[in-house]
Amino acid sequence: MSDPIPAPLLEIADALVPGAPLDTARLGRGQIHHVVLLPGVAAVRISRRPAAAEAMPRRTELLRVIAASGLPFAVPEPLTPVTMFGDQAAVAVSWIDGAPLPEGEGDPARIGELLGALRELPLTPELRAVLDAPLESTGGRRWDEVLAEDVIPRFPGKWQAEGRRRLEEALALEPVPDALVHGDLGAGNVHWGEDGKLIGVLDWDLALRFDPAVDAAFMAWHGWENVREAVDGETYRRARIWDGVFDVGHLIAVLTLDGKPLLNVESYVEHIVAWLERNAEV
Repeated sequence: MSDPIPAPLLEIADALVPGAPLDTARLGRGQIHHVVLLPGVAAVRISRRPAAAEAMPRRTELLRVIAASGLPFAVPEPLTPVTMFGDQAAVAVSWIDGAPLPEGEGDPARIGELLGALRELPLTPELRAVLDAPLESTGGRRWDEVLAEDVIPRFPGKWQAEGRRRLEEALALEPVPDALVHGDLGAGNVHWGEDGKLIGVLDWDLALRFDPAVDAAFMAWHGWENVREAVDGETYRRARIWDGVFDVGHLIAVLTLDGKPLLNVESYVEHIVAWLERNAEV
């Protein structure tokens, strides 16, 4: 049973989607948004913090452009303008049917089709305008400098040399053409139909222009063996290297900084070290 939805969130959903059946609404939780799910109708994204409210217009425009880009699956489309309710920003987006697959399951052919669609989508000027590119940051430090200067020196001694080695291995990768990278594939963001076909992909807040092998690493949610069968050998090798930079889910946090400082560095380091310890070779 889902958590009860606080009345203020229901009021916002009702204001944005008048007449929607609130008795079937469910609450989804994200790191930066509350999401009121109105099955079959819409999903209402509501900012949790001031920074998320400030960023919502840009993220909504990003969704609009990606939804219109011609991808062969559904993308949530903005149904309303971004609207302020006090200090919270909210927007309703279209409903995407289907459901995520359990961890470790997936058809390599379908996974490959999804990754191929993202990799091969032409980066039009409109797409380029709304997608950040980590290697083109204009201000502040690059993502690799943040890792080298703020993160790795805080590792326990036994992990510092290994951390530098992993970062250097990623930086030594041959450049590849930028592609649309979702930045959070797998888990609950990819919806499949009962027939196994891909229906849609949700939550594009972390989308960027970068190496498409990063998205292949995220698809390890379905198991690395499935990823190996889904992509060519070079993409698989690059995906493992990107994931080795302290788990691709942690890596995306610095890839999307766009010159801004990394917040909560100590907590970030703690989570990475725990990941390194869990994945250490016995």
